[in-house]
Amino acid sequence: MKKKTFYITTPIYYPSDKLHIGHSYTTVAADAMARFKRLTGHDVYFLTGTDEHGQKMERRAVEAGKEPQVFVDEIVAWIQKLWGIMDISYDDFIRTTEKRHKDSVQKIFSKFVEQGDIYKSKYEGWYCTPCEAFWTERQLEGDCCPDCKRPVEMVAEESYFFKMSKYADRLMDHIEKHPEFIQPVSRKNEMINNFLKPGLEDLCVSRTTFRWGVPVPSDEKHVVYVWLDALTNYVTALGYLSDDEEKMHKYWPADVQLIGKEIVRFHTIYWPIFLMALGLELPKKVFGHGWLLLEEGKMSKSKGNVIDPEVLVERYGSDAIRYFLLREIPFGADGHFSEDALIQRLNFDLANDLGNLLNRTLAMLQKYYDGIAPAHGAVESLDNELISMALDLPGKMEQLMDELLFSNALTELWRFISRANKYIDEASPWTLAKEGRRDRLDTVMYNLLESIRIVSVLLQPFMPQTPEKVWMQLGIIDNPDLHTWDSIGQFGQFPAGVATSAGSVLFPRLELVGEDRIPVRQATKKDKPKQKEEKAKEAEKVAETDGLISIDEFSRVDLRLASIIEAERIEGADKLLKLRVSLGDEERQVVAGIAKYYAPEQLIGKNVVFVANLKPAKLRGIRSEGMLLAASDAEGNLVLTTTETPIAPGSKVK
Repeated sequence: MKKKTFYITTPIYYPSDKLHIGHSYTTVAADAMARFKRLTGHDVYFLTGTDEHGQKMERRAVEAGKEPQVFVDEIVAWIQKLWGIMDISYDDFIRTTEKRHKDSVQKIFSKFVEQGDIYKSKYEGWYCTPCEAFWTERQLEGDCCPDCKRPVEMVAEESYFFKMSKYADRLMDHIEKHPEFIQPVSRKNEMINNFLKPGLEDLCVSRTTFRWGVPVPSDEKHVVYVWLDALTNYVTALGYLSDDEEKMHKYWPADVQLIGKEIVRFHTIYWPIFLMALGLELPKKVFGHGWLLLEEGKMSKSKGNVIDPEVLVERYGSDAIRYFLLREIPFGADGHFSEDALIQRLNFDLANDLGNLLNRTLAMLQKYYDGIAPAHGAVESLDNELISMALDLPGKMEQLMDELLFSNALTELWRFISRANKYIDEASPWTLAKEGRRDRLDTVMYNLLESIRIVSVLLQPFMPQTPEKVWMQLGIIDNPDLHTWDSIGQFGQFPAGVATSAGSVLFPRLELVGEDRIPVRQATKKDKPKQKEEKAKEAEKVAETDGLISIDEFSRVDLRLASIIEAERIEGADKLLKLRVSLGDEERQVVAGIAKYYAPEQLIGKNVVFVANLKPAKLRGIRSEGMLLAASDAEGNLVLTTTETPIAPGSKVK
């Protein structure tokens, strides 16, 4: 059966010397969609690139004392490096300065002239150079661009004009007949009410006051307006009007074009009208997502409040950043970025949920089976609930991804991860092992391994590096048939007898302390070690003189409620007990000096306050992974700190 094709694009980026995390948002979303479609068997073509012409680029090159081409070459190299760091799996990266693009743009312009869609006249009006956008008097906000809020310039020059009004009714008709064309609906309404209904004016499509652009054929004192130049990349990349149009025939029209909401007008009015004039089909869907905001508002270089994605990836890893962008923000709405929100999301979802599911399963497998995967045994009702959820999951996620609901798709995946963690508590493998119920233990442990495998397969589009690390620990890295979409259509594909090996913790818990915070500005890799040392010394002096600690120091202690599930005396140690406690989604072994005050049987089921981020230590050769809080009086009497009413193990003490 022939694969279905899927063509997805992002806007080609203006070569800023630093793309911020907001720019990465669009490309990460497009990459997740491209990877998901490849996983489900589609023949995918994913396009991105750079928009390198225009007046503002020429001005910036002059300011830098460089030729425009040299200037953009240096910046584009950095952008391509960034997409490599972010694991962007594009199939083509088009630059508007490439010959293949410029040749096709000139042919497109000539075609418009020949069929009477373009005529020469004189333009006099307002122009925003940063946005490369023309505005009418009524559209301005004072004397500023309504998009970027910066001052506009009065421009008067000979220009070629495109007859936009000729196609306005046809575009309106298309939008009405294809409600899915402009998404979300709020963007569609904005385009209709603000631009189409008031009436489209003919568009200036050439400039003469600068030279950095594609020359207009047969009239080279003109260069093609940057938006006519840039928008056509979506077809020039496929070879449109070249000697080889095979990709054009195969992939056009685009299935999805993802863009930021600030350029919806260009992509849903100018672009479809250009396509209509060329006799080409329109994209099936153009989706204008929201902005990634900081507390100060929209990120922008001019405001100096951008966050460098390269710095974030260096600190947290690309998978963690990708996960945050896709999970935290409903696609289409504005979202907020802060490092605190990032840390919280990574700790709760990646460390507590996914990481602990893998760690707990492999630890128990090592303890009960020497790390060898058991065969699947008889199924009980508890197993059926987990298995049914696993089988429904791929279909649910596929439907949500088709609707560009990235966050919802990941929510479904994490709902299953949470269910698998709960399954551990309900099935109680430690009890089964203690009671010698080996057949039942086989089934439980097998179900956990298979559940983790299914999670790893579905995680590939969102966090491309993590699944391979999971497969390595599961012992299936060399079995690619277990990494495919088809392999999760049935539950029970994990091979018995495979040797697993618990590796390093994939997602250790993280915290932000003082100077380690990335400042809300254009972050760089240049730390200030001297300032850090000085502040640390000052803090030490304060602590020495008054004995007080700061709120940051206190917040470093991770206090959680724990339930004691096992307790036994340590031979030869009168004061020590060895305990096993549950933190909800993980278990810890603790050595506590409370044997004089509590008998082991008194402790089972007791809910205590637990220090969860204490470095492990060995007492009498036994590893202790935390500490129970207790109080003692002047006579030496000791009592554990407990809760008055039941509350879920793992709950944070605030």
